[in-house]
Amino acid sequence: MAKVEIYTKAYCPYCMRAKALLAQKNITYQEYKIDQQPELRPLMIERASGGSTVPQIFIDDQHIGGCDEMMMLEARGGLDPLLSL
Repeated sequence: MAKVEIYTKAYCPYCMRAKALLAQKNITYQEYKIDQQPELRPLMIERASGGSTVPQIFIDDQHIGGCDEMMMLEARGGLDPLLSL
């Protein structure tokens, strides 16, 4: 199974939507809550090549973008292969 990491903030509807899709697929993930751990924000921005909005999603250390990008991958049938499903 793929390693999934997601940087989030509380009450972020895009974060909730992304996590709901992962839950629907029974994917476990490591969540980094940057509002509770603000020291992680610079690392997130560096890993996301400057992306400063949330969520920022990584699958097997590959940055796939945010919620919209993950939903586009899903619509094109590209998400499941990345998740090793």
